[in-house]
Amino acid sequence: MSEGRRRLTPHERRSQLLDVGAEMFARHSYEDVHMEGIAARAGVSRGLLYRYFSTKRDLFAAIFERDSERLLASSPIDPALPMAEQVKAGLDAHLDYFATHRNNILTANRGALAGDPAVQEIISDELATLRARLLDALGGHGRNRHVTSIALHGWLAFVRAVCVEWLEGSPLSRDEIRELCIRNLASLFPEHIEPVAAPSERTCTG
Repeated sequence: MSEGRRRLTPHERRSQLLDVGAEMFARHSYEDVHMEGIAARAGVSRGLLYRYFSTKRDLFAAIFERDSERLLASSPIDPALPMAEQVKAGLDAHLDYFATHRNNILTANRGALAGDPAVQEIISDELATLRARLLDALGGHGRNRHVTSIALHGWLAFVRAVCVEWLEGSPLSRDEIRELCIRNLASLFPEHIEPVAAPSERTCTG
């Protein structure tokens, strides 16, 4: 049998279906993507697709979870870098992720699956991982650590809300969104992060 006709392993087939589904969800709204179209695009029968993913929602959730895992893997905390640089790099990674996966982010936060338990659990797990990383980087013990954890929880929710609004057509630029998030965090932890001047402040003082 030639290499081109080699039967895919279950893992390879699942990855292929995730790739095809991700491509279609990126190009079309959730409502306009259908399992039949994904099967045809992947060159498999509908029965085979349903063997791996019983519903379109299950396929979307698997794609969304894989993307979340990739995002977390691409934005680790580096103890050797100043906190401000790490936050900036992390926000850049998140803004890239949100822009690249615009349709999926809006589907999960504003659209058809905004209230779906499986999708919301993926978001919660992602935010919990980010909070734990930032909490370890900021340090603190006892009550101070608990207060820091609560503040980070609120900040991460703020960042997500701002980024989703940006995707929906906010007049703010990408850089302005990033600086807004950094200023917000600096106001919570000024001892760790030097505040970034707002664009109007830089204009006035420059």
